Amino acid sequence: MTMAVPGSERFSSRPIDPATLAAQLPASLPVHTVTQEQIDAVDPLTYEVIRHRLWSVTDEMGEALKRMSGSPIVTDANDFDFAVSDELGQEVQVGLYNTMLVGAVDLAIYWTLQHRATNPGIAEGDMFLTNDPWVGGGLHQNDAMVYQPVFWEGELFGWTSAIAHQPDLGGVGLGSFSPAAQDVFSESLPTPPIKVVRDGVLQEDVADVWVRRSRVPMMIGLDLRAKIGSNTVGRDRLLAVIEQYGADTVKAVMKRMMSDAESRLRGKLTDLPDGTWRATGYQDQSHSGDRGLHKITVEMRKAGDHLTFDFTGTDPQSGVVNCTYAGMRGGVMLALLPILAGDIPWSAGGLMRCFDLVAEEGTINNASFPAAVGRGPIGPAWLTGNLVAECLSQMLDQAPELDAHVQSACCGTWDTAVIAGLDQRGAVPTPFLSILMDPMAGGYGAQPQADGMDTGGLFCIPMGRVPDVEMTEFLYPVLALWRREEPDSGGPGRRRGGVSASMAVTPHGTSFPIGLVLASNGKAVSQNNGLAGGYPGNTGVEYIARGAEVTTMLGAGRLPADLAEVGGAAELQPCYGETYVAPGEVFTMFWQGGGGYGDPLTREPEDVARDVREEKVTAAAAEQAYGVVVSNGTVDPGATESRRRELRDARRSRADVGGERETIDLTGARRLDDNLVAVRRGGAEQVACVHCATLLGSGAVGELDLVRYEGPVSDAGPQVVDDAGSYVDGAVHFRQYCCPGCAVAVSTAVVPVDHVDDVTRTSRVLADARS
Repeated sequence: MTMAVPGSERFSSRPIDPATLAAQLPASLPVHTVTQEQIDAVDPLTYEVIRHRLWSVTDEMGEALKRMSGSPIVTDANDFDFAVSDELGQEVQVGLYNTMLVGAVDLAIYWTLQHRATNPGIAEGDMFLTNDPWVGGGLHQNDAMVYQPVFWEGELFGWTSAIAHQPDLGGVGLGSFSPAAQDVFSESLPTPPIKVVRDGVLQEDVADVWVRRSRVPMMIGLDLRAKIGSNTVGRDRLLAVIEQYGADTVKAVMKRMMSDAESRLRGKLTDLPDGTWRATGYQDQSHSGDRGLHKITVEMRKAGDHLTFDFTGTDPQSGVVNCTYAGMRGGVMLALLPILAGDIPWSAGGLMRCFDLVAEEGTINNASFPAAVGRGPIGPAWLTGNLVAECLSQMLDQAPELDAHVQSACCGTWDTAVIAGLDQRGAVPTPFLSILMDPMAGGYGAQPQADGMDTGGLFCIPMGRVPDVEMTEFLYPVLALWRREEPDSGGPGRRRGGVSASMAVTPHGTSFPIGLVLASNGKAVSQNNGLAGGYPGNTGVEYIARGAEVTTMLGAGRLPADLAEVGGAAELQPCYGETYVAPGEVFTMFWQGGGGYGDPLTREPEDVARDVREEKVTAAAAEQAYGVVVSNGTVDPGATESRRRELRDARRSRADVGGERETIDLTGARRLDDNLVAVRRGGAEQVACVHCATLLGSGAVGELDLVRYEGPVSDAGPQVVDDAGSYVDGAVHFRQYCCPGCAVAVSTAVVPVDHVDDVTRTSRVLADARS
């Protein structure tokens, strides 16, 4: 565990009460605000017009950055975001890009108001630059934010901000990813807020210091100016709205947007039952050479109109799989925005008033300086979001009218592959560096009424796009051998998780090896869990074919379609590592799909047959995971009935369930999820199976009588493509809980053997069978 550095607490940012922050500001920085009477006086038509104008401001800022940036991270993957904030930094309107960043932007503005208002001061025409994840703005140092105060008649009216992931900002590793890092000093230098624009003029000394750190300085310099330009667009458009409607009216709308978002979310929470939900996940390996599992756990408590996310019990910070408080908060927003606020305008400053965060310092999702945090947003923050999404979905699953917002985990995590080398295709060889953005095509999680979208994207980037293969080949000296959807990668369930994809590249246009940095999770333990008995999606895997024969094959006019064809030795890659791909060799990635929803043995056979015909599921997996026998694209009804009976009998035979179980009348039952209902009986709620009415226990104390099975991970299905022992030392297995009456799967997961179940933590397990 990394020890905190004395004095680093100055660079810790937390939300601050607006009244407290306003009281701390010096008299030299007057701010513009309005009274509650002015807020209430805005008529509905004016409110809607100005609200949509503010929305358009962020859209125009996004378009400006994309037009000016030369980075595929921005132009293709949309890994950036924007915000318009009030005078105190509360986010009024955010962009529909990387929603994790929403949880960090305001923190940097709060810090700037607290620590920069007097020296060097905050004035009209200023812009600030930061990439310090302990201050906020971004989730790791590659997230660089440029933000500006907007003044009206000498008063601080609001802020605009633009933030994007930068391909490289220095450090030991390519792309600023250092898989072996043990502290932040091996990574890109975190820069607290500095004034990069003063009185409307770019400060060349600051810009030179900024780009000097990077392996791709021209791209970093261009992105810096693109963010300055987008802020300029934001300020001009915001001032135009003020000039048309008046500062007081616009500010009143901004304040009301936040309060309206808050009240709508609180209203939705009030209509839901109070309760407590838990989820636990793991990151396999924390750095190069590590073979451990690192836990994040959350308890979500809902009381009235408020949520509390308690991460107590999360493992200590380790290696590079850490994020700061901003990352943890960003992970919560990743899940909350689409799941709870999908039908509410994303006025984040109001939405964030509806929850509290509880977390111990020095843990992997609330890391203390100087922890390494290079993997922050795409490791611990992402996993935090997955776990919060699991809790939110379990809560919403009890309300049938909200089942469109229930979703299993989407694609688990982001598989990072940074490539760098020498491009020899031009007259003058030039260095290059890029992140392979193809894993943008992740599989979405299944929902109660819909399968997950196949290669639908990333949950945290609603407007993300997978890059064009031809453009990647144009920009970098690589040749794409394939990029395709992979059958069986979606988690089996009554509703199938969306399938993911794989890709393979080989150096082309360079005689030098290409450097490669890898960082990913979800290989030993699934991070794309299913819900209500649905199975997890696939585990990820990367290989390099050493000594391959690709050059010979291409020379003969043949394009290989899989690793077996390219020859050589397939070298399995770790979660975290640095290596190379030589000319003629092949690097292939297979990233993660979405989790399933509901027991796969309850999926309609015709849906499975369609999946087989569309090559989303293989015929072998249809029989193994779904119990559906498909021949020539058609269901064999008799064989399917027999196979499903065989699979259910196998579940029953795993343990002695103790004879017949009591069944109860389900009249007036309240839904809990796809398999469970609560029935009031004898003055208390009892939990029963919705399929066979078997009594399972008392919901009041969380006790359920279930059959537990633990076996090899291969029992989870063909989507588990790796042996956990290839990555970690701890034993990992497939664990499933089933109804003792009808053997329907209630909970399914791939977890460490010592994992404490969240849904059955206080359960009395009816029978325990081990394989």
